Amino acid sequence: MMKMKYLILSNLILLGICGAKAQTGRPNIIFIYTDDQRFDALSVVQKEQGDKARFPWFKTPNLDRIAAEGVRFRNAFVINSLCSPSRSTMLNSRYNHLNGIANNHTGLKDTTVTYATEIRKAGYQTAFFGKWHMGNETGKRPGFDYSASFVGQGKYLDCPIEINGVAQPSKGWIDDVSTTNAVNYIKENKDKTFLVTLAFKSGHGPFQPPVRHKDTFSDATLTKPVSESLDSPYQGQIDTGKKGPGAAPQQKKGGSWTENNDEKIRNYFRTLAAIDENVGRVLATLDSLHLDQNTVVIFSSDNGFFFGEHGLGDKRAAYDESMRIPLLVRYPAKFPKGKLIDKIVLNLDDAPSILDLAGIKSPASFQGKSWVPLIEDKVKDWRTSFLYEYFYENGYGVPTIKAVRTETGKLVQYPGETGWSELYDLSKDPNETNNLYNTSEGNKLKTQLGKELEKQEKSVGYINPEFADPKPLDENGRYKRPQKELIP
Repeated sequence: MMKMKYLILSNLILLGICGAKAQTGRPNIIFIYTDDQRFDALSVVQKEQGDKARFPWFKTPNLDRIAAEGVRFRNAFVINSLCSPSRSTMLNSRYNHLNGIANNHTGLKDTTVTYATEIRKAGYQTAFFGKWHMGNETGKRPGFDYSASFVGQGKYLDCPIEINGVAQPSKGWIDDVSTTNAVNYIKENKDKTFLVTLAFKSGHGPFQPPVRHKDTFSDATLTKPVSESLDSPYQGQIDTGKKGPGAAPQQKKGGSWTENNDEKIRNYFRTLAAIDENVGRVLATLDSLHLDQNTVVIFSSDNGFFFGEHGLGDKRAAYDESMRIPLLVRYPAKFPKGKLIDKIVLNLDDAPSILDLAGIKSPASFQGKSWVPLIEDKVKDWRTSFLYEYFYENGYGVPTIKAVRTETGKLVQYPGETGWSELYDLSKDPNETNNLYNTSEGNKLKTQLGKELEKQEKSVGYINPEFADPKPLDENGRYKRPQKELIP
């Protein structure tokens, strides 16, 4: 009899503890992001696009599951389409002209206030796995109790991993290894409230998928983008002192960009197919541990990527394929299933949203805002435009950019080079094929967006920072032009 009473009492105590945890509104949070994943590199988006889809053969069942069981933001963007700048913004919710990261080779010094530091103060166990990539920083990742990360870009196979700053060898495909490390951490901390950040190397080039996907999509038909034959205005116009595709990412003669990069495109999607499998491993772990209901899973990317749009590869430029990213959020205990949100959200909003989910007020330094109220239909006013910035990086033929994107239009300026300006009416021209900047048709839109650009610059304190790489300018303050054709 006494034993029975003890069991009942124990169960009541256990239920009380679990109930108390649920009532605190403090869910576990898993923030997963990839590298260079386009917004449309999801099969749920490909299906939505119908006959306009470029990659209808690409399947992401696990990511589609998050979308079906949670929320999909259809207009998520980055404020700077480059790996290190974007990843730093994810951490500290600050524009890159302020947070010290304007390129891929500078370390992040502004780590004193991030989502990790603030959520850790509130009692969360915090862990970081995978690609940090602010320059070639080493050591334990700041703000996290535990980190298993690699230096810089790392490598796809057998990449050395720093466990809390101490280098150790690893065996296998790096994103499989990072996922295993994250899954093990979740299992070990299942009885605690945790924040796990899992940052993948995929799909960064040179694309090297795991062996299991070496032949995946070999029979897929590649479709050319409608803007493939349209050069961006700066292509081949900047003398960077560097030869090759980084200096002038033009399409090669003798065929289209898509045809010349056939295997590159397939390998990109092969790496992302493996990422979908690894996301599935994380979801299965949550299911098996019965953590799925009270765990928020956020999936996103650090920027988009070009596959021939405007004759481009890589990212950086202010076209939507570069700026636009996937953003999926699942929180079964509180958020609806299959909700679609079309409001503009930014990577600037990741940190404040994570803190909001944990019931923590964002620090004054954060420039973004939580998208949680959007999900809960508690927002009356939301942004309808934002400032995009990119700063010239040594050795690359992409100039400094400042642009404003609204829900229906885009103005792109290249400081010092007025002849390169671009203007698009996205409501009529979503593929950005008709530059209206020097047309009478575009005068009204140009005036409107010019004013909005000035407004956005002022609101975020825009400057061309001293820590940006020096631009290769001539005596007239314009970019130096190459002396000869870079592609014969």
